[in-house]
Amino acid sequence: MGSSAAGFPMTNTDAIKSLAELFRGHRGAVVLTGAGISTESGIPDFRSPGTGLYNSIDPMEYLSVDAMRARPEVFWKYFTEVFEPSALAEPNAGHIALAKMEAAGYICAIATQNIDGLHQKAGSRSVFEVHGHLRTARCSECQKRFPLSAAFDQVRSGHLPECEGCGESLRPDVVLFGDMMPEAFAQASDAAAESNLMLVVGSSLTVSPANTLAMMSRRLAILNRDPTPFDDRAAVVIHAAAGETLAALAAELL
Repeated sequence: MGSSAAGFPMTNTDAIKSLAELFRGHRGAVVLTGAGISTESGIPDFRSPGTGLYNSIDPMEYLSVDAMRARPEVFWKYFTEVFEPSALAEPNAGHIALAKMEAAGYICAIATQNIDGLHQKAGSRSVFEVHGHLRTARCSECQKRFPLSAAFDQVRSGHLPECEGCGESLRPDVVLFGDMMPEAFAQASDAAAESNLMLVVGSSLTVSPANTLAMMSRRLAILNRDPTPFDDRAAVVIHAAAGETLAALAAELL
């Protein structure tokens, strides 16, 4: 169901039309996406009750910098099992709709908390990956980069991923717990601060500092299955699936 900033309930159809009006009036919007846009591509999210990955494991024990250094075998085994399928996933209707809206000038940038690369696969050009990506791994010593698929191959063959040059261990180019945020986060912050509209898609807005991006734009709209802590700040809120809603929004605009 959709709602307005004033609290009056709207049908999703009405809310999509209101969202389209926001995009028409404030072209060059920034979109912030979270795991909820990729679940329709078969990638599980992290925090949903019952199905989230973090319901069964402690991320600090398996997906932190300390875990990678202290128990690299455990880290890489878990990382490969969980994230290799994500690297093979394909974009869904939501990713495709956003790419079309970018091409038409309604969107100037996408800041994504996701590491799956599906926005680029769908055709989006200006993407800030604030939590890194699954394309490469880098040497912890010389910083040389290799395809992450090669690291996955090493793990499946029973070896720890190592640099072909200096022999030191590799790490994935994703932001682990305990890592500093990458340059992409600063770029996303600049884009958000300069924008007149931000649309949040598929994010619970509970992960800091990525959720602070939602406070930087002059206007906010939210599309997420469940309520977020920022709903009362948004001009339009739609609690629905990302793919079909974004496809309907693109159909209104294009």
